[in-house]
Amino acid sequence: MDWQIKAEQLATDTVDPVSRWLPPVARVPRHRLVPRWWEPDGTGGWSLRDGASDPAAWAEAAYADRSLVTRVGGSHADHATPDDRPEGLPTSSATLPSLTVRMLRYARLGDGLPLLDLGTGAGGLTAYASFRVGDKQVTSLDVDPYLSAVAGERLAGLGYHPTMLTADATEHVPGAYERIVSTVGLPPGPGLRPVLAALVPGGRLAMTLARTTLVVTGWKRANGDVVGRVEREMAGFMEARSGDDYPAGRTDLSALAHEAEGDDVRTGRYPVVDLANAWELRSMLEITAPGVELGFGTRGATRTAHLVHPDGSWARASADAADPPTVHQSGPRRLWDVLERLRNRLNTEGSLPLLGARVLITPDGVVHLSRGSWHTSLGAR
Repeated sequence: MDWQIKAEQLATDTVDPVSRWLPPVARVPRHRLVPRWWEPDGTGGWSLRDGASDPAAWAEAAYADRSLVTRVGGSHADHATPDDRPEGLPTSSATLPSLTVRMLRYARLGDGLPLLDLGTGAGGLTAYASFRVGDKQVTSLDVDPYLSAVAGERLAGLGYHPTMLTADATEHVPGAYERIVSTVGLPPGPGLRPVLAALVPGGRLAMTLARTTLVVTGWKRANGDVVGRVEREMAGFMEARSGDDYPAGRTDLSALAHEAEGDDVRTGRYPVVDLANAWELRSMLEITAPGVELGFGTRGATRTAHLVHPDGSWARASADAADPPTVHQSGPRRLWDVLERLRNRLNTEGSLPLLGARVLITPDGVVHLSRGSWHTSLGAR
């Protein structure tokens, strides 16, 4: 495979021409980190792609600015057969190069500053960082021992020998670091404490908050606080997990949300929205009602959305195209009403207060957000 030309084109397309990150993208053979991957099969499952058996497709996928899913549930593409059709959510991937570079830039890397790459995945960020600051300054951590091991082997094949760790970052992060970049969403509260403890005073953190698309950056002060902001761009990283897969969703409530007559039935004010792709609105809903699970589907012109919460609340809204929907709701709170209040605010003020918000993260893992008169705290017991 003549990968060098493709890698150089990828770098030209995704990185500023004067950026220090252009050479890593242009010279790291990304295809060697992702020899096999999953692609949606159009029926709700996933089909295997094997690079060696289709080099042209391999080159096209590896040197496109896209994420490649390498693990679905517990099924890693490296271990799969062509007949396998796993269903469920991705649990590991190779992040698209442009986003990888942006997260590294947010971290303000520098020579001699130890870096922790939190969420090894396929090892792309580790490779770019090792190229830029030297592999002796880079540590890469993943909860999955196979991912840590195979990424380490593939990186070694490229000439990089960073420190590879296997650990649950929500429980313990070995070592101390001047810079931490997380490409998994970290949960506010106790699960964030180990990461904060591993960041030295004066160090910098770049991460996303779990179940949101908010990119949070900040510097650690001598008192242990991390102070920074929500950046004015978003990223859709997977949530940090603690085992082989994510916890099962609330299937009992999801069935109710799909079929049941609600205790409260009315006509909604706004068209049905696909929240999974309305990133800022989805993030604000998560901050307002943490733990909401989303569903969305279409049948012809009919659009239907479902919201389910662990407290037993659920909502369903359905309508043709942009018509006002019929809304069914039950449980201790009316989830569609919560969403409509957020949409009211968006329409009234022209924006939501998230992007650009000030951030204060205390050593107990609680994340405090504020912008103007708006403020909230996430992760407090």
